[in-house]
Amino acid sequence: MGILIPWLILAASVFITAKLLPGFKVKGIIDSLVVAAIFGVLNWLLGLILFTFIGFVTLGVGFAFAFLTRWLVLTIVLKFTDALTSRLEIRSFGTAVIAAAMMSGLGTLGEYLVKSFQLTGGG
Repeated sequence: MGILIPWLILAASVFITAKLLPGFKVKGIIDSLVVAAIFGVLNWLLGLILFTFIGFVTLGVGFAFAFLTRWLVLTIVLKFTDALTSRLEIRSFGTAVIAAAMMSGLGTLGEYLVKSFQLTGGG
């Protein structure tokens, strides 16, 4: 269960983002699950490396503005995901920037709702 709930939340955020954002497309729920799995693995493998690289290349500015650096890293990982699978189509880097923000917000909301549900005794 430790990895299942975050994966489902990520898949839901991918699916909702695809429904709301023009230029960000997945065909259905199954594609959202596959995209979420690929994105999650890539983020796990590359996220910290990219974050650290950007932090050092910008002479520490990337670390000072960690929120923006994480946003950029998520955008890059999203574009890598797009390149690796035909189940996801992202029209442009700008679309990926907006999608990363939307997915992050939706994921945070989903995690909050799951934790609230667990705290109230629902799970």
